[in-house]
Amino acid sequence: MTLRTETTTSPTTPAALAVSPTSPASVTESASARGGVSYSGLLERVRYEGAYPTRERAEESVRSVLAALGRQLVGDERVDLAARLPVEAALVFTAQVPATAPLTGWEFVKDLARRTGGSPATTRWDVGAVLAPVARLAGPELVDRVIGQLPSGYALLFGRAELAPRRRAARPANPIADRGAA
Repeated sequence: MTLRTETTTSPTTPAALAVSPTSPASVTESASARGGVSYSGLLERVRYEGAYPTRERAEESVRSVLAALGRQLVGDERVDLAARLPVEAALVFTAQVPATAPLTGWEFVKDLARRTGGSPATTRWDVGAVLAPVARLAGPELVDRVIGQLPSGYALLFGRAELAPRRRAARPANPIADRGAA
């Protein structure tokens, strides 16, 4: 990747170097400016939570779990969660088109295991290793909203107890499906 530079001149200042908005330096600065953790910091947290031997293994889990979660969330919760993630993680999360029918927590794990070729047990481990740090980034109020939008079984995946069956809030209408009906 090349860094695009622009020079500007001013009578009182020397030429300045500007960083392209798509450069790695800009992405890192964006995560810091948003008050959140950097992508590198997220990977280290996931590596610790999952006891992964390498950073690359942690990154595989982050990418697969966030992509899968991106297929489940819609509306304000999706937007708010993306805003609290490091830029690189938010891009993986938001690149997914939400499913028309959300999966329960167990179906989510089984679907992810099928997509990644892992066992349900190791996939459940990966999901917990990723969603625990994501929950800390999101904060308790947003995690409550996310869990409230999804079917049963997600509280445990986010490291919380789900003590009683609950009614799930109605899912917002799918604007993509609505356009096809018109």
